[in-house]
Amino acid sequence: MEPIRYVATLTEKYAALGFPPYDWSRYDDAPFTPLDKPLSACTVSLLTSGGVSRCAMPPFDPDARNDLRLDEVPSNAPSDDFQIHDSYYNHDDADRDLNCIFPIDRLRDMARDGTIGAVAPRLWSGFMGRIYKRQAVLADKAPALARELERDGVDLFIAVPA
Repeated sequence: MEPIRYVATLTEKYAALGFPPYDWSRYDDAPFTPLDKPLSACTVSLLTSGGVSRCAMPPFDPDARNDLRLDEVPSNAPSDDFQIHDSYYNHDDADRDLNCIFPIDRLRDMARDGTIGAVAPRLWSGFMGRIYKRQAVLADKAPALARELERDGVDLFIAVPA
């Protein structure tokens, strides 16, 4: 079986849709940082890039490019109070069960059964759409998010891409 050529396949697909070439990140020496405490003592947060917003919030632009918006989501938000606006993936399953793309209930289950120590007070949704301004994320938005995660005492952060 041939491996899936993810980068080449996506580059081809989005070029056919009129997108400019994407400047893919490449990390040959990505750092690995082991947890310094058991998972059962960790505070966990997550980020989805799947166009998920609370119903009272403005929806994401489903055809967005370079949308650097980042929504705070209280970790006690009811999971039936969300909408998904993203035209870049089929979210039929996530429309039926939000946890496919934003596993808010599963995190709460894991905190309840002791698998994780706690769910952070805030979860996150954003960086939706094709982001070609990668430097804006690396230099500004990601460090700002990291500061917020630190403020919430987050030990483990889960990224759930769309």
